[in-house]
Amino acid sequence: MQITQIPFEQLKISKLNPRYSEPPPDTSHIKPTIKARGILQPLLVRLEDKHYGVVFGRSRWFSVKEIRAEGGSFETVPCVIMKSGDDADALEAGIIENCARSNPAPMTEYENFVHLIKMGRTIEGIAQTFGIKPHEVKQRLALGNLLSKIREGYRQGDIDDDTVCHLTMASKAQQKEWCELWEKRRAPHGHQLKMWLLGGQPISTKVALFPLDDHKTNIVENLFEDGGYFKDPKKFFWPLQSQAIAAKADAMRAEGWANVIVQEIGRHFDEHDYEKTPKEKGGSVYITVSHHGDVEVHDGWMTRKEARHAAKLAEKAEKAKEKGKKADTAKEAADPTITSAMQSYLDLHRHALVRVALTKQPGMAFRLLVAHAAASSGNWRVKADPQVARSPEVKASVTKAPAQSVFDAERKAVQALLRGTGIAGNGTEAMFARLLKLTDAQVMRVAAWAMAETLAAGSEVVDAAGTVLKVDARTLWKPDDTFFDLVRDRASLNAMLAEVGGKELAKANIAEKGKTQKAIIRDFLAGKNGRKKVEGWLPGWMAFPFRQLGAAPVLKVIAKGKDALKGKARKEPQRIAA
Repeated sequence: MQITQIPFEQLKISKLNPRYSEPPPDTSHIKPTIKARGILQPLLVRLEDKHYGVVFGRSRWFSVKEIRAEGGSFETVPCVIMKSGDDADALEAGIIENCARSNPAPMTEYENFVHLIKMGRTIEGIAQTFGIKPHEVKQRLALGNLLSKIREGYRQGDIDDDTVCHLTMASKAQQKEWCELWEKRRAPHGHQLKMWLLGGQPISTKVALFPLDDHKTNIVENLFEDGGYFKDPKKFFWPLQSQAIAAKADAMRAEGWANVIVQEIGRHFDEHDYEKTPKEKGGSVYITVSHHGDVEVHDGWMTRKEARHAAKLAEKAEKAKEKGKKADTAKEAADPTITSAMQSYLDLHRHALVRVALTKQPGMAFRLLVAHAAASSGNWRVKADPQVARSPEVKASVTKAPAQSVFDAERKAVQALLRGTGIAGNGTEAMFARLLKLTDAQVMRVAAWAMAETLAAGSEVVDAAGTVLKVDARTLWKPDDTFFDLVRDRASLNAMLAEVGGKELAKANIAEKGKTQKAIIRDFLAGKNGRKKVEGWLPGWMAFPFRQLGAAPVLKVIAKGKDALKGKARKEPQRIAA
């Protein structure tokens, strides 16, 4: 390598110098030394047209320029002339020399790397040359996707590193909107900017339980963090994540877990409210989902209330064993998913439907009447069923039910028929005298009404008679607001959603709030919000025979009746007006 003295007038800063576009440097730290002792380290130059371009040594060149302007005599400058060849070699040499002296600004690195890419260098090649990772090269190149106004603001220090990193994920439209807010001093920065770009709650690709390969177009890559984010979580993330959660729950059930509960999104699992319980002793699995999309599986737990109940059953079984007996704890161990209010709703609506059916088939009603006479049960003393509702809402729902209206009309018609005989009195003798004046067909009508009037709501007979009579609840009943308000069990609710919208839709919404799932079911029933209308849907709870919904075990509805409500806090009964 030969050092050559080159006249200063023949030197200029090369466009391949890594700091070519930057303002003149501060030379106060080297100019005094150069003025006193001259340039000790030669400049690296290359022949460019009729001049020599300074590839590195920019600060020394500016120092000489300033000394000359101050009257100092500096005619020539020691230089090393590069051999003619690849421009990229010259640029790399300049970058390496500058990196050895100080860390270049990110925007300077971006401009240098862009030049190298245009000159044919690859990302991997640049990374290898400068001893950095390929993704670090990509980070600098990502600055090129920013609007010039943002790049200049970053270069001048008006936009911080964190903000500019997030802006690399923004579309051109978002960048333009952000610039408008920035000029008004209202632009979001840092983490707030990330939320602004991603529509509220950023969902990282790290939390996805499903493969990402088929969904890359829906992901915004974040080069400054490990992974990326979903563009529209509500549309592209949550349906797929919910399906994956449902598959996980199914897999846990296949492993022998009897009860797998997927909690609502955002609900925290507090271990203080539970006791660790193995699978063999009835432990459940709780799957929690955060608003960030994280999924946690808590296997082998039981609520403290359930644990106390299980301990009592175990104690009861042990005492029975000591006495040489077998304790019947099956019914006590059942975990009903139907609340007492919902039970009341179902009992009374099913009761009303069967009573209407009895009035339509007098022969069957007469036989049922005779059965009551032969073997007393329920209300057979004789009295009308009081139709006790568990809440004002249930009372209002049943009172307005079409089945209730039809039966009330039949009651009035029968009473008019009996009054038409002209015989007064309320006793059995007076009633017998009135019946003697009616035809057999009229008597059968009265018998059918009497049987229906005295049928005990919530009894096993309601389900048995409804099944034999082939009662179709859809003729006089539709799910109303009270019905949906009383559905509390998530497994049952998700099963209803699967019936009206399909299993895939139910899985996609398994972790959604009950309110959201109810809204989707109603949309299907009404044919609203883009949902195809479902005609004639009937939940299994209103079918004859009764059909369970959801995966969790429940007490059989016809076996519960009022006895299942004993020992529980009861509201003031609401009697349905006759």
